[in-house]
Amino acid sequence: MDIRQLQYFIAVAENLSFTEASKELFVAQSAVSQQIADLEKKIGAKLFIRNKRTVKLTNAGQVLLKEAIGLVNKTQEALEKTRQADLGIIGNLKIGFLGYTERHFLPHLIRQFRRSYPKVDLHLNQFNHGTLIEALKAKELDIGFTLSFGIDNIGDLEGKRIFTETISVAMHQKHPLANKEILKLEELADERFIVLNRLESPQGFNKTLLMCSNSGFSPNIVREPRLINTVLLLVDAGMGIAIVPKSLKLYSSPSLRFIDIDGEQTEDQLVAAWNKSNENPSIPLFLKELEGINEEYFQRSSI
Repeated sequence: MDIRQLQYFIAVAENLSFTEASKELFVAQSAVSQQIADLEKKIGAKLFIRNKRTVKLTNAGQVLLKEAIGLVNKTQEALEKTRQADLGIIGNLKIGFLGYTERHFLPHLIRQFRRSYPKVDLHLNQFNHGTLIEALKAKELDIGFTLSFGIDNIGDLEGKRIFTETISVAMHQKHPLANKEILKLEELADERFIVLNRLESPQGFNKTLLMCSNSGFSPNIVREPRLINTVLLLVDAGMGIAIVPKSLKLYSSPSLRFIDIDGEQTEDQLVAAWNKSNENPSIPLFLKELEGINEEYFQRSSI
């Protein structure tokens, strides 16, 4: 017994006519008769009482009709869900983010995506740069929002630029340099630096080292906390300064100053990144939805 035989049986049972069933199924009447005969043989019971004028269901046929309709509908539902899953319309999407740069546009993007694809289950978690990159490489994440520094050197990953993020120096408002509007990095050569832990954020750590090296000095790193919030707390406590994305200003203590850095090395790109070998079909749907986000949401995230 297969689904086609059940479909033929349902057509005959609902029409009580082999002729009308064949028209509905767009097949020859002889094909319908053959399928019903095979079905009766497999079941071992007569399904129809037939004569030259009428076709009626037997008791066995009446029972099978109810069950057959349920089976065919369930099968069609399963096939449709499978097709939708293949298209990415049904499934799961795991999204990672840093937790500050994308706060203005990401909630709006998630709302839009859920309206467009309500059957895709979204899982969102916050990461540091390093752990986010590792999760993308291992395909534990499908999409990650992160800064682009170092992404080009990771062959497994591909990134889509969203907007430019300004890199600044964070310091307490009572720091001697806190009243400056802009400063040169070489002015910080004798400062104590607080940098996000290298294991947690190798990109951020290396970015700080590179910027200082290009300005002619090696930073005096005194603390390497594991969380960006701890970096800001230590800076607020006057234990040092930090080179961080300027968008953190929106979520930091009012006693912190974020000062622009003179030079061309003070920008980075916020990107949506994914593993090129990740075959989750919901990824391109999410990226397409990202393209439709109004530019104003991105501009609000950049100070």
